[in-house]
Formats: sequence, C-alpha cells, structure tokens
Amino acid sequence: MFLSRSASVCARRQLAPIFACCGAIVLLAGCATEPESHVVSAPPPPVPNRQVVTTTTTTTPAAVTVPTVIDGNPATVTVATTTPVLSTTIVTEAPPPVQSDVALARPGPKDVWLAGYWTWRDARYQWMTAHWELPPSSGSVWVPPRCEQQGNAFKFTEGYWN
Repeated sequence: MFLSRSASVCARRQLAPIFACCGAIVLLAGCATEPESHVVSAPPPPVPNRQVVTTTTTTTPAAVTVPTVIDGNPATVTVATTTPVLSTTIVTEAPPPVQSDVALARPGPKDVWLAGYWTWRDARYQWMTAHWELPPSSGSVWVPPRCEQQGNAFKFTEGYWN
C-alpha cells in the first residue's frame, strides 16, 4: 500500500508533533532518575603508626696525639693532642640496603675516598654519598661509620678522622 506524495506529506505533518512529544518524554524520563551509587574503590588505608625511637649520645674517647707544626720552623715541633668526638645514635628501625657509588677520579694524591653510608638525620635515614676528602692533617686516618644491631635496635656511630 503506497500513499500518494501529498498524503505522505500530510501524515508526516500530523505525526511530527507526536514524535517530538515522545522524544521529549524519553529525554526527561532519563534525566529524572539517578544512577545507583557504587563504591569504585575502598578508601586508602590509614598511615601506619610508625614510631621510631632514637637516642643520640656524644662521647669523647681517649686523646690521640698527633704531631702538628704550630710555628713555621720545622725544627720546633709542638705536639698537640686532638680528641675526636664520636656521635652514636640508637634507632629501632633497620637502615636500608647500602647503595653503590661510583668512584670518581682522585682529585689529588693526598685525598682519601670515603665510601657512602646511611646516617640518621631529621628523624629518617639519609644517604651520605661517597666522595673524596682531604684529611685534616697528614697523619689522619678515616674511621668509617658503622651500624651494629643490638637486640631490636641499631646502634649507628658516625665516622671521624683520627
């Protein structure tokens, strides 16, 4: 069954308002309902209560005699006694694994290579990068820092020139 051209134009004009109303009802009905609420993910876990107890002590070991030329005449040598100051920190948290450092070219024949190490500063471990350092005097020897486990704690002693 075919309609004439004028009949089909007339049918379109009569049905157009009906289609427009149905479309508006569908659109408004879709906006009137809210989607169901779903939890996409759980909230982040609380920050762990990480309490690190530290104790820092400063001790002075026995005096070490280091000959030092005080005045410009090498025939007159005055012996000065230097006493290195040791800093010891006890922490209840183990240090991270040691990092590897690349040894750069030695800047001078008297420079000494100080290996990198972890130290406890500002309530956390900090990596002290390895570097070349000139000793304070010709007879000085670098005593490297050390970390020793003592029960549930870790005793860290800073390095020093002796």
